[in-house]
Amino acid sequence: MTSIKFGTDGWRAIIAKEYTVDNVIRVAYATALWLSKNYTEPKVMIGYDCRFGGELFAETTAQVMCAHGIKTFLAEGFVSTPMVSLGTKYFNAGIGVVITASHNPPAYNGFKLKSEFGGPSSPSIIAEVEAMIPDMVNLESQSLDTYEAAGLLQYVDLETMYVNLVKSNFDLDAINNSNILVAYDAMYGAGQNVIPQVLKNPILLHCDYNPSFKGQAPEPLDRNLQELASLIKNSPNNVCGLATDGDADRIGMYDEDGNFVDAHHIILLLIHYLHKYKGMTGKVVVAFSVSDKVKKMCDIYNLPLEVTKIGFKYISGKMVKEDVLVGGEESGGIAVKGHIPERDGIWDGLILLEFMAKTGKTMKEIIKEVYDVVGSFSFDRLDLHLDESVKQQVMKNCADNKYNSFGKYRVQRVENTDGYKYHFDNDQWIMIRASGTEPLLRVYGEASSKESVMELLQTAKKALLD
Repeated sequence: MTSIKFGTDGWRAIIAKEYTVDNVIRVAYATALWLSKNYTEPKVMIGYDCRFGGELFAETTAQVMCAHGIKTFLAEGFVSTPMVSLGTKYFNAGIGVVITASHNPPAYNGFKLKSEFGGPSSPSIIAEVEAMIPDMVNLESQSLDTYEAAGLLQYVDLETMYVNLVKSNFDLDAINNSNILVAYDAMYGAGQNVIPQVLKNPILLHCDYNPSFKGQAPEPLDRNLQELASLIKNSPNNVCGLATDGDADRIGMYDEDGNFVDAHHIILLLIHYLHKYKGMTGKVVVAFSVSDKVKKMCDIYNLPLEVTKIGFKYISGKMVKEDVLVGGEESGGIAVKGHIPERDGIWDGLILLEFMAKTGKTMKEIIKEVYDVVGSFSFDRLDLHLDESVKQQVMKNCADNKYNSFGKYRVQRVENTDGYKYHFDNDQWIMIRASGTEPLLRVYGEASSKESVMELLQTAKKALLD
């Protein structure tokens, strides 16, 4: 049988290859065993996003849970990951299951585990579930209708619950009565029905059901959002762009000139608005690949900072136990105080739209406020699809301290919290890390300008592959 391993954020595999009904049953079975072992009256919350087979795999998971006598809440229709996390907490479920592969290419699906607190399950729980996955399961189950009639299965409207929470937490009148016109790209993902319910006359892109995502991995990066960028550049109005990924827990944005606003800038904007304007305090927790400008802002605002390994489960664990203002990753997954300890692209985007509406400023103008505090910078990332042997050799070279320079860039110091971050003069750095969910090597970089960071990354790529 296929060996099933959970990566940085859940188990992900190619549909009809490793990701099959039989293998989903195996993972669901292990999850059911864990629930039964840890709760006297176990409950589970299950949802799925827009990927191919999502409903089938979610219903299969529900059948496994009900066959174990576990009270099962199943989302009506496709939902975002934040909606499932919210539902897990609201219904006091011991664990939540999201059938999603997040931002992965459309050939993938996945199985995420959510904690009773409304965020990613801890690494220890995930390890326990993984260890319980059997080689084979002979499932004897009944129909979902039978389980529903018996009271074991309950369908829930998570999207309405989420929309109502948004309406009670944001000044939507201020946003809707401002001069901000929002263009929203759902990337064919699970957030597609929310923005039309809370914003007035948004411009909508890819807000329809298309499990193939038209062949594009639904990751909110500039290179994947050129249709949105072009729309904004060609608009005579003050248009702000918002994009979320396949399960709507990641964010990307655009300013009124069609320039991409990456996660580093969004994290800084959130810290700046929540602390400077709203007077909120707390620790900032970021993943290892996030801009060093976050440390500079935290020093200036006297906010404690902690850097974790990559994987939002590490950040979420801190948010459950400590007073955390903002927790974020380079990949666009960001959580904020006052919400569940979960990444939420729509929630984050609405905070910044409210920031703009309350101050009467554009995205460029609020970014300038951040630059006035920490200085300007640019970040980018190369995803290198390499033969496994080449990838492993690069990582071995890093481990063996083989890189003292990358072209003209001399290494000043190295950090290896999770991957290898090489620091150079003038606050420039690159970071090298093998993906935990995809067959590729990621090279991250930061410098003072877009041109400088691209030169840095291309120089690093040449040095790594020569």
